Amino acid sequence: MARILITGASGFIGSFIAEEAVRRGMEVWAGIRETSSKEYLPNGCETLELDFSSHEWLDEMLQWQKTIFGNFDYIVHCAGVTKCADQADFDRVNYQQFKLFIDTLRELDMVPRQFIFISTLSVFGPIHEEDYSPIRESDTPQPDTAYGQSKLKAEHYLQSLTDFPYVILRPTGVYGPREKDYFLMAKSIRQHTDFAVGFRRQDLTFVYVKDIVQAVFLAIEKQVARRSYFLSDGEVYSSRAFSDLIQKELGNPWVIHFRCPLFVLKVVSLLAERWAKLRHKASTLNSDKYKIMKQRNWQCDITPTVDELGYRPSYNLERGVKETIAWYKEKEWL
Repeated sequence: MARILITGASGFIGSFIAEEAVRRGMEVWAGIRETSSKEYLPNGCETLELDFSSHEWLDEMLQWQKTIFGNFDYIVHCAGVTKCADQADFDRVNYQQFKLFIDTLRELDMVPRQFIFISTLSVFGPIHEEDYSPIRESDTPQPDTAYGQSKLKAEHYLQSLTDFPYVILRPTGVYGPREKDYFLMAKSIRQHTDFAVGFRRQDLTFVYVKDIVQAVFLAIEKQVARRSYFLSDGEVYSSRAFSDLIQKELGNPWVIHFRCPLFVLKVVSLLAERWAKLRHKASTLNSDKYKIMKQRNWQCDITPTVDELGYRPSYNLERGVKETIAWYKEKEWL
């Protein structure tokens, strides 16, 4: 029976990967923090408490794992942060702690057959903004957010290890049940308001969480190594597409659509970030989020993902939003 460790398994993407691994009959270990919620962890998986900030803790827990149960065949690394009260925390968590984890695995001779790293399309930043051509693997990354920069540093470290069997997955905007940022949009539309940013054309892409899961297990089945892949549903959408579909599923008869100038959003984002920092909390609206919302071109080329992995997105935006809103309603989030 194949043994798999999923870090960040209590989170949005990680919990869906853990569910699928259990369904496939794998021996599943959920790598979580001591304080992590176990609400979405599936039955049939074991937990392994990992503190990525402590070399001693990592060494002790992984040595215990190796002695009692043996090495992991596969590791899917979903752990990380997408928003922080202090921007320095992006580098500390998404790069420095990530590097410590990789180094500890190597020191203990616990390098798996495959290490799948959930990265992000944001490592490329705002490129091809003039002609709106798809971002390709051959392009030079130019991340302008602390989040994207931290993930790119982690990618570069993996790529620098000539003997390390990594697979890097770079999803675009990920949505689905349990996700909280797009939920805020649904909540706003439920209250008859919708906000868009900027007046220039914006091409958006999305990927449903279950299609990320599909890509993870296709990579395992194909036994690819030292490759990077973009993930989207293969379509390109206007800036209103997501909110219009939410409105349709909510059955709202009317919504007021506000379009915010970029300079206004920038000021509001900076003020929200500073206020959150004073309270030692992460703000949903911050300077990183401003840059993400400002970016006009989110197209990416998934041709290698399709050709090499056999990836076929199961969810377009309409189907994905329908299933997501139904879940929000079922769980009484809406």
